[in-house]
Amino acid sequence: MTETVEMTDTVVLPAATVDGPAPATLEARAVSAWFGSHQVLSRVSLTMPAGEVTALIGPSGCGKSTFLRTLNRMHEMIPSAQFGGEVLFEGEDIYDASWRLTDARRRIGMVFQKPNPFPAMSIYDNVVAGLKLTGTKVGRREKDELVEESLTRAGLWKEVRDRLRQPGGALSGGQQQRLCIARALAVRPRVLLMDEPCSALDPTSTRRVEETIHDLAGQVTIVIVTHNMQQAHRVSQQCAFFLAEQGTPGGIVEHGATEDVFNSPQDQRTADYVAGRFG
Repeated sequence: MTETVEMTDTVVLPAATVDGPAPATLEARAVSAWFGSHQVLSRVSLTMPAGEVTALIGPSGCGKSTFLRTLNRMHEMIPSAQFGGEVLFEGEDIYDASWRLTDARRRIGMVFQKPNPFPAMSIYDNVVAGLKLTGTKVGRREKDELVEESLTRAGLWKEVRDRLRQPGGALSGGQQQRLCIARALAVRPRVLLMDEPCSALDPTSTRRVEETIHDLAGQVTIVIVTHNMQQAHRVSQQCAFFLAEQGTPGGIVEHGATEDVFNSPQDQRTADYVAGRFG
């Protein structure tokens, strides 16, 4: 089966560099979200500092993944979805009419819960698929360099460099997830969103993805949703605890430095959650 990717507005990618563009600060201001008449988030404000890993934690149904999807305008892909508030990328609201959707997706990448490489595409073509999705043009030499750079940054190059033309679907689950990270990195985002990227992986693959996150920290701003408290503690510098109580929309109970949220929380609900007393 042959996969296709839709072409969008064309942009030209700068020449490949090891470091890539500088990470960006992302700031949510009074973000609210609905599915039809059902409100799932209410006036959530959070600053995600440039070059740091921010973990979003909380029990199921509290709006973490919905909030994540508002950060690069994926929420609006759902027909019944509605949005209120602002998401500022280096001070510019990505929901402003001057921002094209392709701009938001190129600068703010996304890695999903379940690895989703194009199974019939080669490893090489999977990496560069993101270029087609964002309408980015590069020459053959630059493309080769970009594939190596992206796979290296995703911690996968040494494992696949001798089989780049083999199908991406033949890789293990953990390798597929790192391939998806490489695909997201290929368009040089300044922010990378991760929605429970390790939930479907075995412990060894989880460790390797966490190592990749550590390696990427400082190169790109990362926002990760996770239900694994130990993982949140291991990989993040900032943490935000979401909660939806008694049918109310989700919101942030507490946020701050990860060490503070885990070791000296200011709200008893935060203390109970990170200690495993609910959720």
